[in-house]
Amino acid sequence: MAGHSKWANIQHRKGRQDEKRQRVWTRVMREIMVAARLGGGDLGTNPRLRLAIDKAKAANMPAENVKYGIAKATGSLEGVHYDEVRYEGYGIGGAAIIVECLSDNRVRTVAEVRHAFTKHGGHMGTEGSVAFQFRHCGQFIFAPGTSEDRLMEVALDAGADDVITHDDGAIEVLTPYTAFEAVKNALEAAGLLAEVAEVTMRAENTVDITGSDAARMHKLLDVLEDLDDTQNVYHNAALSE
Repeated sequence: MAGHSKWANIQHRKGRQDEKRQRVWTRVMREIMVAARLGGGDLGTNPRLRLAIDKAKAANMPAENVKYGIAKATGSLEGVHYDEVRYEGYGIGGAAIIVECLSDNRVRTVAEVRHAFTKHGGHMGTEGSVAFQFRHCGQFIFAPGTSEDRLMEVALDAGADDVITHDDGAIEVLTPYTAFEAVKNALEAAGLLAEVAEVTMRAENTVDITGSDAARMHKLLDVLEDLDDTQNVYHNAALSE
């Protein structure tokens, strides 16, 4: 990823999330409800719910909202049923894109995702058309200046696969998705707090996109992220500013 700043990209994404706090709350609430519906409302036995609640805390969502979402999902209150759906496609320059959604109306959701792709220079693919280019894993990203030696010692002992130092000084820790929580707990116990800590779909390789194509790709990604049913958008584009 020479010429591209991992840290700048992370800060850009965090800035967009801060600008759209209410939308973030909506997405986190849906994730809480799906996690609770699938795995129950007991935090001790539902790691997905624990992760969703961590996201809620990071977004400063009130605890009452969290409790309400769990109650709706587990049957204590009447609620909406959301299905997990994933769409795959291609953006500018053939970049691979995965769009994860939680939907209460699949017909509406697929129509909106397809329209976004088509209108902004991309196109929808079939299931599995780009997913092989991504790795389902845990990811932690630490600010430049974090001790690489200490981070490597703690992370690898806790079950991480790899520790990568990027050109701009940001440090990335990758784990099997099943080991995410154990590594997260070990890092926090050691006082190592990540700017990003999530289970994600990480691109195995990137596609460099520059100039006007980069601007078009940014637009496509923004439109996909802004769809009401979108939870996450993953891509393998290395975009110049």
